[in-house]
Amino acid sequence: QVQLVESGGGLVQPGGSLRLSCAASGIIFSMYGAAWYRQAPGRQREWVASITTGGTTHFSDSVKGRFAISRDNAKNTVYLQMNSLKPEDTAVYSCNVGPFTSGHGTQVTVSS
Repeated sequence: QVQLVESGGGLVQPGGSLRLSCAASGIIFSMYGAAWYRQAPGRQREWVASITTGGTTHFSDSVKGRFAISRDNAKNTVYLQMNSLKPEDTAVYSCNVGPFTSGHGTQVTVSS
Protein backbone atom coordinates (compact mmCIF):
# COMPACT_ATOMS: atom_id res chain seq x y z
CA GLN A 1 0.00 0.00 0.00
CA VAL A 2 1.44 3.32 -1.08
CA GLN A 3 1.44 6.05 1.51
CA LEU A 4 2.74 9.63 1.39
CA VAL A 5 2.77 11.54 4.65
CA GLU A 6 3.63 15.23 4.88
CA SER A 7 4.80 17.01 7.99
CA GLY A 8 6.46 20.23 9.06
CA GLY A 9 3.76 22.78 8.42
CA GLY A 10 2.70 25.43 10.90
CA LEU A 11 2.30 29.12 11.61
CA VAL A 12 5.26 31.35 10.81
CA GLN A 13 5.79 35.08 10.59
CA PRO A 14 6.59 36.76 7.26
CA GLY A 15 10.26 36.35 6.49
CA GLY A 16 10.46 33.12 8.44
CA SER A 17 11.35 29.61 7.37
CA LEU A 18 9.86 26.14 7.48
CA ARG A 19 10.99 22.75 6.23
CA LEU A 20 8.37 20.34 5.00
CA SER A 21 8.89 16.60 4.72
CA CYS A 22 7.07 14.00 2.66
CA ALA A 23 7.78 10.43 3.70
CA ALA A 24 6.90 7.69 1.24
CA SER A 25 6.24 4.03 1.91
CA GLY A 26 5.13 1.12 -0.21
CA ILE A 27 7.15 2.18 -3.26
CA ILE A 28 10.74 2.12 -4.48
CA PHE A 29 11.16 5.82 -3.80
CA SER A 30 14.45 6.22 -5.68
CA MET A 31 12.78 5.24 -8.95
CA TYR A 32 10.50 8.28 -9.04
CA GLY A 33 10.67 11.99 -9.39
CA ALA A 34 8.87 13.98 -6.73
CA ALA A 35 7.09 17.29 -6.52
CA TRP A 36 5.45 19.66 -4.11
CA TYR A 37 2.15 21.38 -4.76
CA ARG A 38 0.06 23.82 -2.80
CA GLN A 39 -3.54 24.91 -2.67
CA ALA A 40 -4.71 28.13 -1.11
CA PRO A 41 -8.36 28.68 -0.13
CA GLY A 42 -10.48 29.38 -3.18
CA ARG A 43 -7.66 28.67 -5.60
CA GLN A 44 -6.59 25.77 -7.75
CA ARG A 45 -3.80 23.46 -6.74
CA GLU A 46 -0.53 24.77 -8.13
CA TRP A 47 2.84 23.20 -8.71
CA VAL A 48 5.63 24.57 -6.50
CA ALA A 49 8.78 22.55 -7.10
CA SER A 50 10.00 19.23 -8.41
CA ILE A 51 13.08 17.06 -8.26
CA THR A 52 14.10 14.28 -10.63
CA THR A 53 15.60 10.94 -9.70
CA GLY A 54 18.97 12.42 -10.54
CA GLY A 55 18.47 15.45 -8.33
CA THR A 56 17.67 18.07 -10.95
CA THR A 57 15.33 20.67 -9.49
CA HIS A 58 12.76 23.05 -10.91
CA PHE A 59 10.74 25.79 -9.23
CA SER A 60 7.75 27.91 -10.01
CA ASP A 61 8.52 31.58 -10.55
CA SER A 62 6.65 32.48 -7.38
CA VAL A 63 9.09 30.58 -5.13
CA LYS A 64 12.32 30.59 -7.14
CA GLY A 65 15.21 31.81 -5.03
CA ARG A 66 13.32 31.28 -1.78
CA PHE A 67 12.48 27.58 -1.71
CA ALA A 68 14.68 24.52 -2.12
CA ILE A 69 13.67 20.93 -2.79
CA SER A 70 15.81 17.94 -1.89
CA ARG A 71 15.48 14.21 -1.43
CA ASP A 72 16.98 11.51 0.75
CA ASN A 73 16.51 8.16 -0.93
CA ALA A 74 17.77 6.31 2.14
CA LYS A 75 14.89 7.79 4.11
CA ASN A 76 12.33 7.66 1.27
CA THR A 77 11.71 11.35 1.91
CA VAL A 78 11.48 14.53 -0.12
CA TYR A 79 11.90 17.91 1.55
CA LEU A 80 10.83 21.45 0.82
CA GLN A 81 12.89 24.14 2.53
CA MET A 82 10.93 27.37 2.50
CA ASN A 83 12.71 30.62 3.30
CA SER A 84 11.66 34.28 3.22
CA LEU A 85 8.06 33.22 3.53
CA LYS A 86 5.32 35.61 2.48
CA PRO A 87 1.63 35.72 3.39
CA GLU A 88 0.81 34.61 -0.15
CA ASP A 89 2.65 31.34 0.54
CA THR A 90 -0.19 30.38 2.89
CA ALA A 91 -1.69 27.13 1.60
CA VAL A 92 -2.00 23.41 2.16
CA TYR A 93 1.18 21.83 0.81
CA SER A 94 1.14 18.29 -0.53
CA CYS A 95 3.54 16.02 -2.36
CA ASN A 96 3.54 13.75 -5.37
CA VAL A 97 5.97 10.92 -5.86
CA GLY A 98 5.81 9.56 -9.38
CA PRO A 99 2.13 8.89 -10.12
CA PHE A 100 1.16 8.82 -6.46
CA THR A 101 -0.56 11.72 -4.76
CA SER A 102 -0.89 12.46 -1.11
CA GLY A 103 -4.44 12.75 0.10
CA HIS A 104 -3.75 15.02 3.04
CA GLY A 105 -1.10 17.71 3.00
CA THR A 106 0.23 20.01 5.67
CA GLN A 107 -1.01 23.52 6.41
CA VAL A 108 1.41 26.42 6.13
CA THR A 109 0.21 29.77 7.42
CA VAL A 110 2.34 32.87 7.04
CA SER A 111 1.00 35.67 9.19
CA SER A 112 2.11 38.22 11.72
